Amino acid sequence: EPTEGTITIGGQDYTKFTLHAIQSRIGVVLQTPHLFSGTIRENIRYGRLDATDEEIVEAAKLAGAHDFIVKMEKGYDEEVGEGGNLLSVGQKQLISLARAILARPEIFVMDEATSSVDTLTEALIQRGMETLMRDRTGFVIAHRLSTIKRADRILVIEGGRIAEMGTHAELLRARGHYYRLYTRQFRHELEQEYDAFNLQLLREKAPAPRAA
Repeated sequence: EPTEGTITIGGQDYTKFTLHAIQSRIGVVLQTPHLFSGTIRENIRYGRLDATDEEIVEAAKLAGAHDFIVKMEKGYDEEVGEGGNLLSVGQKQLISLARAILARPEIFVMDEATSSVDTLTEALIQRGMETLMRDRTGFVIAHRLSTIKRADRILVIEGGRIAEMGTHAELLRARGHYYRLYTRQFRHELEQEYDAFNLQLLREKAPAPRAA
């Protein structure tokens, strides 16, 4: 419960809603995605049980999951295994995002959803997030700051308190904690790209093995 003020959903005090009404308005994608045994289609449909197959495909396209799904032998009818163990972490995350998109939530919560995926999958997730968050409220909790650069308002939490607040540009200009975190991460990403580039050059220059 808030200690001061009120929390409103669509302009109404949230205490006026039933618990079911509140939960049905919220979509969540967590750091560790959870899938159920069954097919990819069934897992996406959990977002809205009365959804048509066409709506499931559209949600998967918006989430960036459609391309990898159609490359599978059975496509949307591919089994995901217990807890999704037949898929990669990135694939599970994209299916979770498609499920949230299908639910059409008024409020969207994304809790460290890109922390355990590669940069390519992160880019796909970010593209899906932009689609999902259009015309709705989104809360994105992240240590990987590239995920939140385009947010309308960024809150920097330190010791359980709001230490800084503003847009990405405003916080960079303030040169505070956010600035230090962002420049450190940006430098690390550049170093990783540089190392990967050098490794590729070394492989290309390496002499081909000779036959005995």
